[in-house]
Amino acid sequence: MLPAFLEKLITEKALNLAAYKAEHITAPVSLHANENPYPPSPELLEELRESLVTLELNRYPDPDGQKLKASLSEKLGTTPDHLVLGNGSDELIQLLIQVFCDPGDRVAFPDPTFSMYSIIARGLGVEPYPLVLSDQWDFKAPENFDSWKQEKVKIVFFSYPNNPTGNCFSAEEIQKVLNNFEGIIVLDEAYYDFARKTFLDKLKQHPNLILLRSLSKIGLAGLRVGYGIADPCIIRHINKMRLPYNLNSISQFMTERLLARFSTVEDQVDILLQERERMSTQMVKIKGIQPYPSDSNFILFKATEGTALHQRLLSSGVLIRNLVGHPRLKDCLRVTVGTPEQNDKFLSLLASE
Repeated sequence: MLPAFLEKLITEKALNLAAYKAEHITAPVSLHANENPYPPSPELLEELRESLVTLELNRYPDPDGQKLKASLSEKLGTTPDHLVLGNGSDELIQLLIQVFCDPGDRVAFPDPTFSMYSIIARGLGVEPYPLVLSDQWDFKAPENFDSWKQEKVKIVFFSYPNNPTGNCFSAEEIQKVLNNFEGIIVLDEAYYDFARKTFLDKLKQHPNLILLRSLSKIGLAGLRVGYGIADPCIIRHINKMRLPYNLNSISQFMTERLLARFSTVEDQVDILLQERERMSTQMVKIKGIQPYPSDSNFILFKATEGTALHQRLLSSGVLIRNLVGHPRLKDCLRVTVGTPEQNDKFLSLLASE
């Protein structure tokens, strides 16, 4: 309990904020955090070991990540001045709200979606503006955008595919937003490698469009690497807010080398996509289980007595995500696609009484 005088110093927005709860539970089979179940290749790990001699960890990292940006721009078919690097996508979400919003402004996002859009906004004194999804978890653009303007919406975030529902929203509906909304439109493509759907080709036509990508879902979650793609003018303003040296030397090195060996990641993604379809097919057959279509590396499903099922799986060594906290996700669980052996154990437990 804080002394009364300290309690009074804490801002109201901080007092009223609930922290993001990232589970850190040890389980033999962890299928809860949308990570790649496969570790980096032995060759990549050997390069890391060798690099520790030459990386000069007593020196600051490249503040602009020039070598990594060069690798990314080559892969994306763009130029380095269209890129900004972040300590995960979360940092970039925070930077975008700092750049484009003042206290009292609002950020819009589908609901349910990635909870950090709301948490970061509220922490910066910016109000959330939830956009209710259909029963099939799809988004429909408004007939006109006057209400968004009146509500001082400055940014709209689309998780594409959406977390936790797993689906990509209608591209036609998002295009309506691109054509009509005079604010910032962010396509958070953290799961792009699994969906293989992108709005990258729309950047030239829509300078208010920003794309976010992440390396966390394809093998480097522990190194926290995200990046944004946008008009160079937007990138320059983001860099005014970005803290210096926000991406450490090891993260920069490992990401650049992962991109150089990207065929290994692509092989892993192919396996995970095959496993996703196998899991969905099997889950449909299990009584009391309703899986939703997924474009990502996880599956949202509804279960009879979801919380009880979550605990039963955990007691048997399989950890998945319980989404009970959202009113529209009662009895909904989210399972990350794992290795075939991990998925077999999950499916076996799911089908057992």
